[in-house]
Amino acid sequence: MAVPRITIGSLRKLAATPGAAPFSSLTCYDATMARWLCRAGVQVLLVGDTAAEMVLGHQRTSDMPLDVLLALTAGVRRGITTATTATDAPPPDGTVAPLLMGDMPFLSYHLSEDEAVRNAGRFLTEGQADLVKLEVDTTFASRVERMNRAGIPVCAHIGSRPQRAAMTGGYSSAGRTKEEAAAILHDAKVMLDAGCPMLLIEAVPDELGQAVTALCTAAKVPLIGIGSGISCHGQVLVLTDLLGLTDKSPSFVKRTANLGSAVVDAARQWVDLVARREVGNSPYTSR
Repeated sequence: MAVPRITIGSLRKLAATPGAAPFSSLTCYDATMARWLCRAGVQVLLVGDTAAEMVLGHQRTSDMPLDVLLALTAGVRRGITTATTATDAPPPDGTVAPLLMGDMPFLSYHLSEDEAVRNAGRFLTEGQADLVKLEVDTTFASRVERMNRAGIPVCAHIGSRPQRAAMTGGYSSAGRTKEEAAAILHDAKVMLDAGCPMLLIEAVPDELGQAVTALCTAAKVPLIGIGSGISCHGQVLVLTDLLGLTDKSPSFVKRTANLGSAVVDAARQWVDLVARREVGNSPYTSR
């Protein structure tokens, strides 16, 4: 049987369907994990600039190099392809071909509209992504419009914007005052008018998440939430937070595994086996 392919169109239909179950999204940074997440039925994979922290060991997402993120995006695409087209081992039931979203890193779309469109296009060509994500407010409307006119679908990331952490002294929530909430709701309206086929809202109060969800539902545009309440059409988390591979995670994270401890246990067993010379025998014979 053909593996279901998740598209912007299928998610838009879901956003317009009353009572539809929310769709799932996770960050993903490599081909191996992409294969397993496809088999789990995760509908949207985000190659996030959180790779700066989770893969490269930086303290900020703003340290993510563009070319590295493009290479990671292409790797995730190859993982999706392997998981959904393999002929030697048919994909298990529940496997999907998820929508692949590339996260445009700090300064890859800020300096000029021409450079923004060029770099966004690289995510579709070199990275083989289906759409790109930008952290935006109303001031980015014209470049988002240009990207959409060029045929580059944009997911507008509003609310808390981690790439601006230097302005606040660290990651923080957003939309907690009436003025901030009104500004974020206006950001959402402007991005919908600019033609965005998807929005993402981060770390805002539940009532603001509900208001933006209602706005997006009326426009038949899916809204992904993270730490923004349960009303959104979809939910995303950083994969390493979900799996218990981070020492500290945001308060809204609900872990489903504790793989960090499992990795430590497995590595300790390996250390012990090596020390006792119980591994390493060669399976090869001399000719």
